[in-house]
Amino acid sequence: MPIKIIIADDNSFIREGLNIILSTYEEFEVLALVNDGQEAVEYCKEHDVDIALLDVRMPRMDGVEATKQIVESTKAKPVILTTFDDDDYILGAIKNGAKGYLLKNNDPERIRDALKSVYHGTSIIQDEMLDKIKSSLSSGHQQEKETKIDKNLFTERELEIMGYIAKGYSNKEIAEHMYISGGTVANYITTILGKTGLKHRTQIAVYYLTGNVY
Repeated sequence: MPIKIIIADDNSFIREGLNIILSTYEEFEVLALVNDGQEAVEYCKEHDVDIALLDVRMPRMDGVEATKQIVESTKAKPVILTTFDDDDYILGAIKNGAKGYLLKNNDPERIRDALKSVYHGTSIIQDEMLDKIKSSLSSGHQQEKETKIDKNLFTERELEIMGYIAKGYSNKEIAEHMYISGGTVANYITTILGKTGLKHRTQIAVYYLTGNVY
């Protein structure tokens, strides 16, 4: 069964380009190309979509708001693909449940691998995004939202796993580094999510790096 994807971008050149690229991989099926977030939400509500690939800046409804509505009302997994690395967009998309955040200047193979990872349950956020968040908060931006991480809330093992997640390691890579099974890693992540009230591993990474729960 191919991974069913829709592409939402108000730039027809980008839409068609992504369609051509993704259609060359047999593991993907591009179901539709839409112009904005509103159309993406409506399509996901009416069809069985695995991944909604969303631009950030679109007319009528941007990718951040579309992410929120798609997460709330469908089973599709939103992935933000954009040329913009603005802090507010990154944090907004993560807060609303985006499962991935990628820049459009990535090689096709990296986009393919990221989409496959999201489909199989791993959230993806590029190092550039995490670095942007860290530098933004260290310079005093959004200090009113800051909540320092309470290390007393977590075991040493949980903190170690959070650190690996923040570095972008997959569950398999974490298991190899810690000499434990992938199932044990997944159990630790479930416990961390329960303690923090977060929804997925991308939010764990941001929380670990910034002390903020988004």
